[in-house]
Amino acid sequence: MNNNSGVQIARAALTRLMEPSDMPGLALIRVLGPEDAVAFIRGSDSTHPKVEQEMTEALQDAGTESWSGLADVLGRWRPRLADVSPERDLATLARLGGSLLVPEDPHWPRALDDLELGAPIALWCRGNVRDIPAQERCIAVVGSRDSTSYGANVTGEITHSLVQRHYTVISGGAYGIDANAHRGALSASAEPGVPVTIAVMAGGVDRFYPSGNDELLRTIAERGLVVAEVPPGTNPTRYRFLQRNRLIAALCQVTVVVEARWRSGALNTARHAEMLSRTVGAVPGSVYSANSAGCHRLLREGAAVCVTDAADIAELAGAAGENLRPDQPVEAAIYDGLGTSDLLLLDALPLRTATTLDKLCVVAGLSPATVLSGLGRLESLGLAERVGGGWKRRSQ
Repeated sequence: MNNNSGVQIARAALTRLMEPSDMPGLALIRVLGPEDAVAFIRGSDSTHPKVEQEMTEALQDAGTESWSGLADVLGRWRPRLADVSPERDLATLARLGGSLLVPEDPHWPRALDDLELGAPIALWCRGNVRDIPAQERCIAVVGSRDSTSYGANVTGEITHSLVQRHYTVISGGAYGIDANAHRGALSASAEPGVPVTIAVMAGGVDRFYPSGNDELLRTIAERGLVVAEVPPGTNPTRYRFLQRNRLIAALCQVTVVVEARWRSGALNTARHAEMLSRTVGAVPGSVYSANSAGCHRLLREGAAVCVTDAADIAELAGAAGENLRPDQPVEAAIYDGLGTSDLLLLDALPLRTATTLDKLCVVAGLSPATVLSGLGRLESLGLAERVGGGWKRRSQ
């Protein structure tokens, strides 16, 4: 798509006007389209009953039951109009060798569609590689900023091996586990045109943050991609960090937490992955290490699968039957290694028509959280599939 297209310019402007996951803003874009949404915000009218009603319906469909109304949100966006210059932002990105990726582009990562109304307006991409690989080929590796030597070593070994297995490693470019994930991926070689690693940023791609990782992030831009949903010049904030985590989770087939304290941003990424029915893996650590308390919490709550190396992670990400031994019966292979809750869930899944999460909870006798995490694992193993808004068992 041409960088000067109306849709790209409009979406570039909207990323300047709206914060990530601004649900009323995303509802306005859905109702009017990006170009008309910009024109509407620039207009003088702050009352438009039909638009407001359609936005309300879009928000209700997305599970957002109440909002402040059209006049209020326009009051939030319009003060930013003075700073909106999409052509300038696109020119800045072009000087850095980057491009803006929009949902209308055929190269848009379809995995982000699982975020539904909360999907990003656009992605500002900086790097020599243009395409983000399919969800099935992407693994997120996240964890503590104050990682231990154990965490650093495990992360480096896992990510190096994942790239050798033709996966792309995605993380957040931060200190600690994130940085070690990127470095481990960069130490391996990949196919031409395939990013070895992708850093998803909370601020603009023209200002690498944290500054101590500047050299690392420049190397990522050379051999992979640095992406953000906010335009150049945007400063990272806590809110933008938390919203960034949903993108990391959505882009990846599996999210792996290597080290995380009891309250950690990495757990936020894991929760996003679980909500999206992605598989979550956690690396166990010492019971004496506070840096592994969050991983152990995920394992105890059944929200994550225990993983110790790249082979474990590749098995979670791979299709069912991919690694079967010739002498292993298919039926036995399907059930081999499944825990009790996953077996109950698999038995509850209908073969022909999709069923809802609520019905699965009743039939399987499991909590919604357990059913969601189990569906992610069964989907990654090729045993379950999403059909519309429901789930069914995949035919073998």
